[in-house]
Amino acid sequence: MNSAGPEQAPAAPLAPLIAATAQSLPEQPGSLARARSFAEPMLAAETLDTGENTLAHADAVADILRGIGGSEAMQAASYLVYACEHLNRPQEVIAKAFGEQFAALAVETTQLVRVQRQARQAQEASAARAGRVSDTGAALAGLQTENIRKMLLAFSRDLRVVMLRLASRLQTLRHFAATRLPVPPLLAAESLQVFAPLANRLGIWQVKWEIEDLAFRFLEPDTYRDVARMLDQKRGEREQGVETLRQQLGQDLAALGVAATVHGRPKHIYSIVKKMRGKSLGFDQVLDIRGLRVIVPDVAACYAALSWVHAHFQPMADEFDDYIARPKPNGYQSLHTVVKDAQGVPIEIQIRTQAMHDHAEYGVAAHWAYKEAGTKGYAGINADSEYDAKIAVLRQLLAWERDVSGQAQLSGDAAGKALFDDHIYVLTPQASIVELPRGATPVDFAYSVHTSLGHRCRGAKVDGHMVPLSTPLQNGQTVEVIAAKEGAGQSGPSRDWLNSDLGFLVSHRARAKVRAWFNAQAQAETVARGREAVERLLQREGRTAMKLDDLASQLGFDGAEALFEVVGKDEFSLRNIETLLRPPEPAADPDEVLLKKPHRAQGSAARSGKSAVLVVGIDSLLTQLARCCKPAPPDPICGYVTRGKGVSIHRADCPSFRLMAQRDFERVIEVEWGVPQAQSQVVYPTDVAVEASDRQGLLRDISEVFAKAKVNVIGVQTQSVRETAWMTFTVEVTDATRLTQVIQAVGAVSGVRSARRR
Repeated sequence: MNSAGPEQAPAAPLAPLIAATAQSLPEQPGSLARARSFAEPMLAAETLDTGENTLAHADAVADILRGIGGSEAMQAASYLVYACEHLNRPQEVIAKAFGEQFAALAVETTQLVRVQRQARQAQEASAARAGRVSDTGAALAGLQTENIRKMLLAFSRDLRVVMLRLASRLQTLRHFAATRLPVPPLLAAESLQVFAPLANRLGIWQVKWEIEDLAFRFLEPDTYRDVARMLDQKRGEREQGVETLRQQLGQDLAALGVAATVHGRPKHIYSIVKKMRGKSLGFDQVLDIRGLRVIVPDVAACYAALSWVHAHFQPMADEFDDYIARPKPNGYQSLHTVVKDAQGVPIEIQIRTQAMHDHAEYGVAAHWAYKEAGTKGYAGINADSEYDAKIAVLRQLLAWERDVSGQAQLSGDAAGKALFDDHIYVLTPQASIVELPRGATPVDFAYSVHTSLGHRCRGAKVDGHMVPLSTPLQNGQTVEVIAAKEGAGQSGPSRDWLNSDLGFLVSHRARAKVRAWFNAQAQAETVARGREAVERLLQREGRTAMKLDDLASQLGFDGAEALFEVVGKDEFSLRNIETLLRPPEPAADPDEVLLKKPHRAQGSAARSGKSAVLVVGIDSLLTQLARCCKPAPPDPICGYVTRGKGVSIHRADCPSFRLMAQRDFERVIEVEWGVPQAQSQVVYPTDVAVEASDRQGLLRDISEVFAKAKVNVIGVQTQSVRETAWMTFTVEVTDATRLTQVIQAVGAVSGVRSARRR
């Protein structure tokens, strides 16, 4: 019987792996020797954090890859990965020397190694501070979170990273076994609970079994030695019976015309311990301590050999599995049966074809050889193209992630359960992995790929079938988005997507992108509305040649867009622009020469139709309302006869009027408000001064008070210094008494400290 110890190197090459892992890694004559010569000066004197010489580690990784059929290019990559750490610009340097594909693989793998190392060191430090250095379970749960997610995403970008990481971890374990150095508990636990399930899911049993046995040896050395000793004690009698049965089975199958190769099946200590613990068995009760493996030409020969075995030996009930008719999820196929020999001792016999054996030894990669596998591939997986093969492997990687998740949950680790329950992984049509929150929909998927694709999403296919956009996605599904063309009408998102009750979006990031799109659309409409109003005003004023940015600058804005926005929001009156374009005439100088003689008084009152001010004792005299105090009925008023400008009407309490009256008392005349003509509505401009704490929306809120009171605002002047805003609103009123109520309402606005009439 052939027996393989846990440190035995893989024996058979994996030729199909060359086609799989080198699909985008070009073969270059002498690339292995060139890569080693390139890396040797940098690595020869360096050591890894495990204490192993870096160049020796790279040599061993290349040897492991060669042992499982890795191409020369893959072996060369193992040196370039470790050279990256010693290069300032690794992507550029390696691409120049070996090509872009080598550079991308080396950099991607190096980044993943760095992430894993940092996560492990952080968890070890955390466990040490907590005083539980030996408690690897809790620390490993935290380590798995980002570690596995980073691994999945790295693997999806380049599947060759999988083989490099598995080979590197196997060599690290071999190094600790050979040197007998103490193994970091987290590294051993991670190897057993993360890397071994990865090799299992990919079906690379040679690597899986050795990683399991070595990691278990470091984690539970006493149990490992006990089982190894029991295997050695019974080896003599076991091998004698197995060898007799092997020869008999081979001869009888040959007599039936079945060309079969029969050999002993190697035993792996960890698998024996798992079976003992899982079924609560003693060592002597494990049925497959003895085993044979039968390799036949085709499926028909598998069942012929099974028939012979069951006819000549006593099969044990409930110990038969037909993995040919019902393959395992990772594509494994074989017939398993346990029978009793003439002495009543059980022995397990596995029967499979050579193709099934290659797959069992070397995994999913074995059926990546598209030309050899044919269109059906193995386990119902279509492997007739590079794309289909990559999809098959990515689905196995997703299943591996769920395996690790299940281990955390079965161990009762609530933290482990939580860290895998909050996300899913789906595939793009180009076979890349996308991480999404659990419950995510095709719309979430579209936004995670690209914002533009999310905005244009109109439909989706999941695993080739059309589904509603609100369909929750599941792990491992392939999602294809049907999108509107760039720039096409109605190419934006739907407002329904923001309705949580409709279930279109789960991701907060996707929701934020949809809201940002609608906010941008609203702002664009506001700016367009403001631009139209400003351009219409300039056209009315005959100033279309004026540059809009210059106009905005003169009004105190950073640019035309900022001006259009506040105008579009009705936060800035167009009267301000009119005032800029048509500046008011300067106030009259009291010392101006008298240009017009007043008429002789007629003894009767004269009424000015324009201002409705009654001038007592002087007929047809020109009147104007003073700009310094802006009087309005029923304010007490006085008149002052100017030189050349007629009579200026002031409020009786106007400081400017008092100064002029003291200087030229003879120019003061009595005036009173006249009665407006029937059906006429005379309005008077009045200033309202406001002091407030500056805030966003203050101008809008005060303007709304005037608007609700139906008071027309014809001008606004604002100034803000050190978070205090001073505003002057020029409004039109027919009666100053009504303005008092409006000023009280303005004073009640949030942030307003005072409001008064000027």
